[in-house]
Amino acid sequence: MRLIIYTGKGGTGKTVSACSTALKLSSLKSRTLLVSADPAHTLGDALMMGGEIGGTPTSISTDLYAAQVDPVAEMDSHFKTIFSYFASYFQAKGIDDTISYELAMLPGMTQLLCLLKIEEAVRSGEYDVIILDMPASGEALRFLYFPKLVGSLSMRLSGLAGLVSGFGRIFQPYFSGPALSSDLMKTEADLLHKLEELSKLIFDPNVTSLRLVANADSFSMENAKRTLMSANLYGINVDLIIINKIMPQIRSKDSFLANWVALQHARVTEAKSNFYPLPVKEVPLYNEELRGIEMLKQNAEILFGDQDPSQVFYRERVFEFKSDGSGLTLKLKVPFTRNADFLVERISDRITIKVATKIGYVVNVIPLPAITLGMKLKAAQLSDKELVISFEY
Repeated sequence: MRLIIYTGKGGTGKTVSACSTALKLSSLKSRTLLVSADPAHTLGDALMMGGEIGGTPTSISTDLYAAQVDPVAEMDSHFKTIFSYFASYFQAKGIDDTISYELAMLPGMTQLLCLLKIEEAVRSGEYDVIILDMPASGEALRFLYFPKLVGSLSMRLSGLAGLVSGFGRIFQPYFSGPALSSDLMKTEADLLHKLEELSKLIFDPNVTSLRLVANADSFSMENAKRTLMSANLYGINVDLIIINKIMPQIRSKDSFLANWVALQHARVTEAKSNFYPLPVKEVPLYNEELRGIEMLKQNAEILFGDQDPSQVFYRERVFEFKSDGSGLTLKLKVPFTRNADFLVERISDRITIKVATKIGYVVNVIPLPAITLGMKLKAAQLSDKELVISFEY
């Protein structure tokens, strides 16, 4: 079974990339489930199926099913006990009933319930591939890591501590609120078990691949680089970069259009260096809106051609972090081989690598994890296409 997750900055084309992949896989006779956690409900728009796609997997075509996670319906169906407990707590504090239920739907609940939907689909054994369309990158990674965090806590505390009852038992003497029922604790234990099982899938590189979607502009590229660094830090395998909406190389007397074309193609060239050695796939800007099953199938052919989208395109970490008592070591793969070819500088929470080429320097800016904020750059050494950068306190 394969789990393929698409994420990126808003508006980069995550949903159409996910839909195209799902359509290609189903054409290869892989039983595929496409799930969206995007609160904007763009899945139905991309497939041009309107409100036909709901929380229950809906048949789109042969071997292809789709589901749009509805957090309220999912919460009411599977975790009503927890939902009601939170609402009751807010009501006990004198908050209006309607507002209490709104507050009970905690931030990030949509993403969490979407992950639980994935666990449910995996457990069913009905699908060969599950495609997950996640929201913006930063939030997505936090919730992809969440099952591992909670699973670890539940293992350490033998399942007795968790989202509700563990903290509730600690703080209940200090506030008045609804009592913790046996049903609540049973629901919590079930939730922890599901998150623990889910973490085993997400952090298995043979099962799960995270794919980053960007446009040919600095903002989405930088977002993708931060996501790549975070994913490597968390231990989630990134196997592909997709760059959407690339304007075609055309001859034009319009300087405005010509400048944009030149800028975009320069960004694509930089991306191939900045995301090395990850494969980078390029998708052109269409002359009409990319939506509907037929256009999405055409997009899938541009993306994958004769390739099977479920293959793992890359398995290693681009960034590797190793911490010890004196500091941190960052290892990253680079496309150059001589010490004289590069210059490393640190600016705040970023590392700038300037690589000498025949046409001048090519610059790659790499975001650093928060742990390095109290450290200073110690040294940078090159060994067999791997750059080792050391930080110390």
